[in-house]
Amino acid sequence: MVEIGIVGKPNVGKSTFFNAATHAGAETAGYPFTTIDANNAVGFVRTDCVCRELNVTDTPRNSRCVDGVRFAPVNLIDVAGLVPDAHKGKGLGNKFLDDLRQAAVLIHVVDASGSTDSEGNPVAAGSHDPVEDVLFLENEIERWFYSIFNRNWDKIARRVETEKKDFARFFEEMFAGIGITEGAIHQALREADLDGGYPSKWGEDGLYRFSKALRAHSKKMIIAANKTDAAGAQDNIARLRERFPNYPVVPTSSMAEFVLVNLAEKGAIRYLPGDSSFEIVDKSTLTPKEAKALEMIQAKVFDRFGGTGVQACINQAVLDMLEKIAIYPVEDETHFTDKEGRVLPDVFLMDRDCIPLDVAERIHTDIAKHYVAAIDAKSKRKIAKDHALKQGDVVKIISKA
Repeated sequence: MVEIGIVGKPNVGKSTFFNAATHAGAETAGYPFTTIDANNAVGFVRTDCVCRELNVTDTPRNSRCVDGVRFAPVNLIDVAGLVPDAHKGKGLGNKFLDDLRQAAVLIHVVDASGSTDSEGNPVAAGSHDPVEDVLFLENEIERWFYSIFNRNWDKIARRVETEKKDFARFFEEMFAGIGITEGAIHQALREADLDGGYPSKWGEDGLYRFSKALRAHSKKMIIAANKTDAAGAQDNIARLRERFPNYPVVPTSSMAEFVLVNLAEKGAIRYLPGDSSFEIVDKSTLTPKEAKALEMIQAKVFDRFGGTGVQACINQAVLDMLEKIAIYPVEDETHFTDKEGRVLPDVFLMDRDCIPLDVAERIHTDIAKHYVAAIDAKSKRKIAKDHALKQGDVVKIISKA
């Protein structure tokens, strides 16, 4: 399953974002280090379900479908708040960084109102610059990479040079635990202008340049500019976009999303995560406090930004940055069912341009090992095992297993 890290300094709304996206009930409070152990829970990517295109009523198993909207599962990790010098072990730094090893993409929740200092303590709104929070997170991850690589660099360099190893492949295997790909290593080498054949000549400066470039290419990031309803947040959002043009900056109100999903769950409003509006079902079921909250959410969040941004962050992380597509495996291509008769039971988030053999592998390694053929369930035609699949394809895998 795709893993997304929810990161940031303490007290910026990370756990509220996490709870709104997952209903996991992570502890929240207005002081640093409320989150000590990493919270893991299932969140969802929102996509258009193919049930309407196929004119069927689906019965999802690994996901859910509401009014033609399919919510595909991803794993969200809410980790301990990060403070300066985390790479040296300050605060809960070592645990924070270890928890992020396998995250494919990071959602960095920042306080766009500027009302928390560098260590997460409450301060006057506008007195802290959220741009500094992004720079400091980049620096901590880079320093963390550097400290890991530097421990055995002489040994690594010697083996690459004397054994004439392919640096990128060797490096990927050696540091597989922190989720670095061979492609990211090649990109970092080019960006840092380094020769992978002679790492012993890099020096400390070269190794740090490599660590810096590798962070940029191996830990993709979205900035969730949280607390958008607060005074001064809009100006800071504009500054974040100007300063970090390579990062998506999404205006976010995790508290608004948390309120909406809970009111929707109890039937007071009609709202799906990612909707650009909400509808009150029965105003008499709302408490005065809830009614007032909805008025504020409408005026300060929806009227300004068109939504809470929580679902938008997850969708951008998975569909845009990681370039995943939704594929529906079935066993009966005529009725779009599995062997138990469930209609469109599963949806897999696969790499763009994945092939039927990849889908077979995702179902089970034995299915892939004994692969025979694949059928496009929409057209009822056989497709080659190296045929590039696209968003919303429904596929039957034929196997001897």
